[in-house]
Amino acid sequence: MNRLEAMGVLLAVIDCGSLSAAGRKLGMPLATVSRKVSDLEAELKTRLLIRSTRQLTLTDAGRDYVAACRRILDDVNEAERAAAGEYTAPRGDLVVSAPVVFGRLHVLPILIEFLRTYPEVNVRLVLGDRIVNLLEDHVDLALRIGSLPDSGLVATQLGSIRRVVCASPGYLSMNGVPTKPSNLADHQCISFEVLATANTWQFHVEGADSVVAIHARLIVSTAEAAIDAAIAGVGVTCVLSYQIESALRAGALRLLLESFEPPPLPVSFLYLSQGRLPLKLRALLDFTAPRLRIRLQQAQAALDY
Repeated sequence: MNRLEAMGVLLAVIDCGSLSAAGRKLGMPLATVSRKVSDLEAELKTRLLIRSTRQLTLTDAGRDYVAACRRILDDVNEAERAAAGEYTAPRGDLVVSAPVVFGRLHVLPILIEFLRTYPEVNVRLVLGDRIVNLLEDHVDLALRIGSLPDSGLVATQLGSIRRVVCASPGYLSMNGVPTKPSNLADHQCISFEVLATANTWQFHVEGADSVVAIHARLIVSTAEAAIDAAIAGVGVTCVLSYQIESALRAGALRLLLESFEPPPLPVSFLYLSQGRLPLKLRALLDFTAPRLRIRLQQAQAALDY
């Protein structure tokens, strides 16, 4: 039996919550996953997992063994990274995740420059608006927009982004310009469901956060769709400031209710706490973070102008 492989399978089962989910993550048949865990228990002559139709529960011995497995595999991974030269020069593969529009507009141009500077580093950029699990999805560096929950992740703040309300000049000329959030009750709205609920938007009114009801004539799942519909004159929409920079410059959209905007959302890099960082990840952080800070500052200045 390959003891290290069996340890890795056991950890995948615990992290994924089931044998079948671990099999999908590892690309391994369910029967193989089950057999490797059973072989490990037989080798140790103790039961590690209590299996039921609904859940898996670690025994006391299992909890101690899983904690030891994590330490052992972390040490092995650290040794392999050192042997591969990850601590002597930036080289190897990295996975970076970012929201779709922000990643395309701001992260990708910097990564292209990074690849030219570090020819021995390869990057996979995963663009998506869902929140990824860095450990389960094997992500080295994630860009997040919004408040961060308490976790074991390390955060590097890059700046902030505004939540803005906007509409096309054509729509406003036909329907009037809302001057306070309550006016939105008389307007057609386009709701971007990732940023807000379908029927309410957040504002800051008289020094306090306020939830305002809206009438969503159109509900979409991407910012691009909301912006396209707003430019077409369907109604008023609420998106993030960086998503409409080009439309504002072109005069296709106008900002509304700026004095009622809620507090800006923080933009951060997140990565796993793993002791000494591999040079490839340190190089990526040192290269991208200051450039993204400048881009966010420039974007804010463009809106203020």
